Order: sequence, then C-alpha cells, then structure tokens
Amino acid sequence: MKIGGDLAGRAFGPREATVDARWLMAYAAALGDTDPAYLDTRRPGGIVGHPLFPVCYEWPLAVEVRESTMDAAVLPRGVHATHDLRIHRRARPGDRLRVSARIVRVEARAPGAYLLWRFETVDAAGAPVSTTDYGSLFLGVACDGPPAPAGSSHAGPGAERRDAPARGPRWSTTVPIAATAAHTYTEGARIWNPIHTDRAVAEAAGLPDIILHGTATLALAVSEVLRREGLGADAPVSRISCRFGGMVRMPSTLEVRGLAAPAVRGLDAAGERGGAVAFEALTADGRPALRDGQLWLGA
Repeated sequence: MKIGGDLAGRAFGPREATVDARWLMAYAAALGDTDPAYLDTRRPGGIVGHPLFPVCYEWPLAVEVRESTMDAAVLPRGVHATHDLRIHRRARPGDRLRVSARIVRVEARAPGAYLLWRFETVDAAGAPVSTTDYGSLFLGVACDGPPAPAGSSHAGPGAERRDAPARGPRWSTTVPIAATAAHTYTEGARIWNPIHTDRAVAEAAGLPDIILHGTATLALAVSEVLRREGLGADAPVSRISCRFGGMVRMPSTLEVRGLAAPAVRGLDAAGERGGAVAFEALTADGRPALRDGQLWLGA
C-alpha cells in the first residue's frame, strides 16, 4: 500500500452543503452539550453551531477526496493526527455553503503517510466561514513524498512556542465516554468512518478496537474549555488547533485540563496578535489524547 507524493497541490470541489437547525442541534446533542446557544431555537438571534461543527460540512468532500485519490485498502488506515481550524463566523440555520479542498502536503513518517488537507468554506455571498488544515496519518502506508521536517509538530501556521513552561493545570475535569459515544457522534455529525463503529473494520486496520473520532475528542474538550473558562458557548472563538495522541477507547473517560499559561501565542482569525487558552486531554490510562491544544478568541 502506497500514497504518492504527487498528490500535493491537487484541488477538489466546491461541494455545496445546506445547514439546518436539526443538524446543528444533533451535533451538540451527540456531544452531550446542552447549552441553549446550540439547542434553544427561541433564543434571540437563533442558535449557532458548535465551534467544531465545520468538520460536519467538510466531511462529504473529505470522503470524495480520499476515495478519488487512494486505494480502498488504504482508506481504513487513516487516523486524525492534527487539526487547525480558523473560524471566520459560526454556522447558522439556513446557511448554504460551498466547500473546497486542496492537498497541501504529503509526507513520509515513521508510522505511515501523513497528508494535510486544507478545507475552505464560504457562504452563498462568497464570504469566508471557516478554513481548516486537517492532517491524517495512514498507519503502515508507504509514501514517496518528502520526510517531515525535523522538529515539525504541525501545530498550525502562525504559532510560536514560548520559552516559559506551563506550571501545571489550572483546572481539570473528567468527561465520561460511553460505549456508544462513537455511534452517537457518527449519526449526529453525519460523519461515518467504520473504524469508529465497526470492530471488524477497526481490527483489520490494525487498531486495538473501535476508537472515538478525533473531532469528537476535540469537540468535547472545547466544550469543557468554554464552560470552565466562563466564556460561554457563543464566545467569539476564532481559531482552534491541536495534535492528536493516544486513542480514546469506549467506554472510558477523558480528562480535560486547562493549562496554567498558554503554551503558544499566535494570530487570531483577523490576523491580530492575541492570546490563546491552552488545554490538553488525557485518556483513561493517562496518555495524551490531545496535545498542544489552543483556543483563540477574536476581537
């Protein structure tokens, strides 16, 4: 099994997506997030999408890209490795969106082939809604692309490391992960990848069992960050980034921790220098499920 480095630069789409209240509410419900901003249609101004909702309308094009560029035997081996989402505005009921994609990078790594996609979404008027750099690692798959740069973490463009180490978590909360969490998330998000719900497929892909979606893990962590930091579900989140680590199995727990000091400073969606809330999440056995988590707030 092999992925060619010549895929870099290829473009796909646009593909249309229509957002309705049912989809937005189902996504929040799949996360167990009951904030009225996501669920109460009587709310002045209406409901808004969860900050991670862009993964839902990006997914159909992601499937199209993968199926048109990769062998069927390769597809089940893909796991989410990195995520860097810029939110220009939240999705709302009635949005008619156009999603385009481009393969930005193809790299050979020790565990397998790493691909970085960029999804750019605009509304019916052509105004930007979201931009996502989505990195996948295809385990055990060869690649004739260049090796990853030394020390590269792909934490996201515009990020700069601080020299001052974090002093430890300011807060920590445990999130229960039900045995059916991946099945519920699959239906609410309308994201279907059988490694998350079908044990036979997960085993054939070399996984120990079905695992929770990376986007579900990140969305659960973001909900806790917004709640524990007192920001509110409709806070002006402009960017979210992280690297994925240990697999989240089901049933289990996820420990989300707000760090004492931001580990990274960067640019917000408007290109202005701004602070970020740093966070991480650990699996039930203490392994990092999310590393270098950052949540930026816009002006």
